Amino acid sequence: MTESVAPELDEARVVVLAGGLSYERDVSLRSGRRITDALTRVGVAAELRDVDDSLIPSLVADPPDAVVFALHGHIGEDGSLRSVLDLIGVPYVGPDAAAARRAWDKPAAKAVLAAAGIPTPEWITLPRDMFTDLGAGPLLERIADRWGLPLAVKPASGGSGLGVHLVRRTADLPAAMIGCFAYGDEALVERFAPGVDVAVGIVSGPEGPITLPAVEIAPNSGDYDYAARYNPGATTWHVPARLDEAVAEEVRRTALAAYHALGLGDLSRIDLIVPESGPPQVLEANVVPGMTETSLFPMAVEAAGLDVGVMLAGLVRRVLHRRVA
Repeated sequence: MTESVAPELDEARVVVLAGGLSYERDVSLRSGRRITDALTRVGVAAELRDVDDSLIPSLVADPPDAVVFALHGHIGEDGSLRSVLDLIGVPYVGPDAAAARRAWDKPAAKAVLAAAGIPTPEWITLPRDMFTDLGAGPLLERIADRWGLPLAVKPASGGSGLGVHLVRRTADLPAAMIGCFAYGDEALVERFAPGVDVAVGIVSGPEGPITLPAVEIAPNSGDYDYAARYNPGATTWHVPARLDEAVAEEVRRTALAAYHALGLGDLSRIDLIVPESGPPQVLEANVVPGMTETSLFPMAVEAAGLDVGVMLAGLVRRVLHRRVA
């Protein structure tokens, strides 16, 4: 029997998946182009591929050596496409299907974190049907009475700040819920945790996961919504975050604990809030971090003195060797 040998990087063919039909299509394509350019620049044969009904037949007919996800939105992040790739034997960079599913479902992820003793803001999940059947007014008033204002309202899955609202008046809660339901059938209502918004990227290294410098997010006006994320000049980022050394270390440990609790791998981003007092709290995890010109993950990679293309190529190399191990 001939032993399988992992192809060298300069012989490997990599497909970068982006686009699709989710609300995050535009951001996904921007991420995909930057990933493809970064890999190509360091000598990896990478091609950008939109996601449509011809994808699976093409992958079966001409399997790439590895897939890199730039596919934001449900099929790229909820584990479903990863399960299909597992079925047809196409390896990919990133967490496996089960871990991706855990991270995608924000209430489920928060339950895992809470069970592991990792701080996360209190929350309640409200399906659209419950919201209408029980009466919006009384239900939302009870939530506001219990936790006070402001409250964070966001889709129970998804990213890019779509459908996310910071509600400062009880009268604004119904509109925030309706806006949230435009992006999914479940809303996550979360007790607002004031503090410094940070994001910690984590990548796999030869000796285990490596935490990148925390990125501090400071919108120049308003909240960190879709516009603040992707319009240059709308937000100021500080890398590394302006945290005391001891606090920065606690943030790093908390992010790494969340990474392990959720079973993540290869590359992920953990979003946290750092209050004035008390431990950092994990807000959510992202298994397909954005790679646009205003995305947090590449900022952290560069702040660590690394090259995005070299980092991605290293992850592809790990996938190639994992495939034949």
